[in-house]
Amino acid sequence: MARRAGALPLLCLLLCLPLGAPRPPAPHLVLVLADDLGWGDVGWHGSAIRTPRLDALGAGGVRLERYYTQPLCTPSRSQLLTGRYQIHTGLQHQIIWPCQPSCVPLDEKLLPELLQEAGYITHMVGKWHLGMYRKECLPTRRGFDTYFGYLLGSEDYYSHDHCVLIKAKNVTCCALDFRDGEEVATGFKNTYSTNLFTERAIDLIANHKTEKPLFLYLAFQSVHEPLEVSEEYMKPYSSIKDIKRRRYAGMVTLMDEAVGNLTDALKRYGLWENTVLIFSTDNGGQTLAGGNNWPLRGRKWTLWEGGVRGVGFVASPLLKQKGVESHELIHISDWLPTLVHLAGGHTNGTKPLDGFNVWNTISEGRPSPRVELLHNIDPMFVDDSPCLGIDNRTSLPQSKSSPWDDTIFNISMHAGIRHGKWKLLTGYPGCSHWFPPPSLFNESKIQSSDPPTKRLWLFDIVHDPEEKNDLSEKYPHVVEKLLSRLRYYYKRSVPVFYPDEDPHCDPTATGAWGPWA
Repeated sequence: MARRAGALPLLCLLLCLPLGAPRPPAPHLVLVLADDLGWGDVGWHGSAIRTPRLDALGAGGVRLERYYTQPLCTPSRSQLLTGRYQIHTGLQHQIIWPCQPSCVPLDEKLLPELLQEAGYITHMVGKWHLGMYRKECLPTRRGFDTYFGYLLGSEDYYSHDHCVLIKAKNVTCCALDFRDGEEVATGFKNTYSTNLFTERAIDLIANHKTEKPLFLYLAFQSVHEPLEVSEEYMKPYSSIKDIKRRRYAGMVTLMDEAVGNLTDALKRYGLWENTVLIFSTDNGGQTLAGGNNWPLRGRKWTLWEGGVRGVGFVASPLLKQKGVESHELIHISDWLPTLVHLAGGHTNGTKPLDGFNVWNTISEGRPSPRVELLHNIDPMFVDDSPCLGIDNRTSLPQSKSSPWDDTIFNISMHAGIRHGKWKLLTGYPGCSHWFPPPSLFNESKIQSSDPPTKRLWLFDIVHDPEEKNDLSEKYPHVVEKLLSRLRYYYKRSVPVFYPDEDPHCDPTATGAWGPWA
């Protein structure tokens, strides 16, 4: 009897013990995407452009110094929100143009949908550029509770109009591209978009009274052309002779101020201590429109490092290590599994992901789970902005001096892959010059000495990030291995989906760009 009496308190003790520590509340997730911000356009990479708020946020968090995007808007945004390479969604060629009946495939499950399932309130502010020809393609049908922004790739910063030549009609149509939810928003003329988007983001933060965690995707128009900014932001750069660079510098500084205002609001309204903020560009800088990627080679549209190595950092009180640089391999497709992990959600229902959960890499400095990165394979590639003196053909003639043929992979095809320290490029990667910053003089360039018939390069990108020393003849076994990997990916790619434009896109009847099918 004594033994039974002693067992009762023990049983009570076992029943009353908590079953593991309670899970901390899911963090607020804020993802800020800049448009066309180049590697050489931020203070911490030595730019003459002043970015004090971005500098400070990155310095207090984790700067991502081997972080990669895609070389263009739509591909980067599609991989960000699907976690999948563009060879798996049919979007491997160029972008979605205004009159193309195309959007991110509707059977792809996007990041905001997964976060909704994990209990988040999801907001999007800014540039969509993932297709809008049908209502089913709109942000509010793809997982965002609210949307405020524009649907196409670019527009006037003040009027929010976009002009398109509809070739089938031989008519240029100009119309408003601005939405609040799914409704056309007409009341914002003459207000600079970066200020508009920041004000809306701050309103969403201020009014976030629910217990539910917040996901805010803020995709700035800045600093994509057209180059527009008020004179006050250009004044500090009067020493820059190149007018494009001077305007661009002012635009970067205004965006820097906007990100500072956003983070101030997160702190003011009590959200910051439980927030993870990611800042990323969508591709390299466009040197034809003020951007710069020095000392990296190439620019937007290209597979050189200047087109794909992205400016990025993570800032958060939740980071276990702060004030450090990460030199681990991270890609824009990694954000989906990483953020869903932070949210306590799951990726059930997605197609097979190409992204990896890299939170421990960022927060704790562990090795990246990613050892390989497919930059792209585009069998239709044409450079819309080729270097002067270099043609823009898709297939280049065989170089007589090349030891490589097409038995493993068609090396005339525009493709790029990274494995460990090695990077292989084939075909015509795009404009191959190096562009020094046009801070004091008009745009200059250091031309590539590669023959125009060259169509294969191998770089040790860790030790040669400027892509100056082609090692393909020295390490043929590495070339063979990476060509085999390109063949592997190409065999598993879906056909390019790049439909002809549909003249029914004409916005004349409604006065605004939007769904027409």
